[in-house]
Amino acid sequence: MNDLSTSSMGTSTEQRSVRLERLLPGPIERVWAYLTEADKRATWFAGGTFDLRVGGRADLHFDHSNISSEKTPDEYKSKKSDWSETITRVEPPRLLSYTFGPAGPESEVTFELETRGKDVLLVITHVRIADRKTMVGVAGGWDAHVGILSDRLNGVEPRPFWTTHARLKREYEAKL
Repeated sequence: MNDLSTSSMGTSTEQRSVRLERLLPGPIERVWAYLTEADKRATWFAGGTFDLRVGGRADLHFDHSNISSEKTPDEYKSKKSDWSETITRVEPPRLLSYTFGPAGPESEVTFELETRGKDVLLVITHVRIADRKTMVGVAGGWDAHVGILSDRLNGVEPRPFWTTHARLKREYEAKL
């Protein structure tokens, strides 16, 4: 088990998993919309429609030009950008889980929301990640994406995704 317990970085609670907690401006229905509605999700993570039922499809279309003004580095331009996943749990507006093939064939990500006054605690738990190298990328990716979600919800210019992701990958590489 890797312990990454710091105030700002995600943790690894068990082998091949990452857990990230962030306090976001609410209300919970607003944050839920950014997790489930394609147009809102496309501004911080990936677009694509979700059939919000257990067994439903979760289509993810990654277009990083929608989430920050920073240009995509050449090393990522040829990577696959469309994934079709399966929803494994859904309890609006507090829990959503789906498979996540880019991190390994058995990988699954869960988003949990909990009201904390005017804010919302978002907990992302990503389990069964293929290997350590993928885990480092996944940890850095979720951290960077959630940073942009926070920027969007706070009404500020989103931070640059690729620069932030590269820095976070280096930090997680040292911690994991």
